[in-house]
Amino acid sequence: MTYADMFAEVKGMFMEADVSDITEHLAYQFNITGEAEGIFYVEVKEGKLYVEPYEYFDRDAMFICTAETLMKIAAGKQDPILAVTLGKLKVEGNIEKALKLKQFIDSRKKK
Repeated sequence: MTYADMFAEVKGMFMEADVSDITEHLAYQFNITGEAEGIFYVEVKEGKLYVEPYEYFDRDAMFICTAETLMKIAAGKQDPILAVTLGKLKVEGNIEKALKLKQFIDSRKKK
């Protein structure tokens, strides 16, 4: 899998999330390691979602994982908190805001 393939698939999954009820600003950077290595960011701003293939310097939290782990988390097949516990996902930055990733992913599953 290439970075472009992984990014397109993850972006598609993330864009299904309903962020209309998230009133605060969230900015996450994802650093993908191993196969499909690369960086992208997810931002929730004024109830709208943005997913772009760039680095985000003023981020709230940074997630570091493999493409495989990210795909499972984005699809709702892997709990992000459990992934951290298992050492499959590393988190740096504002932990309180990082925990909102789960809420964000769960909003996608309700559709």
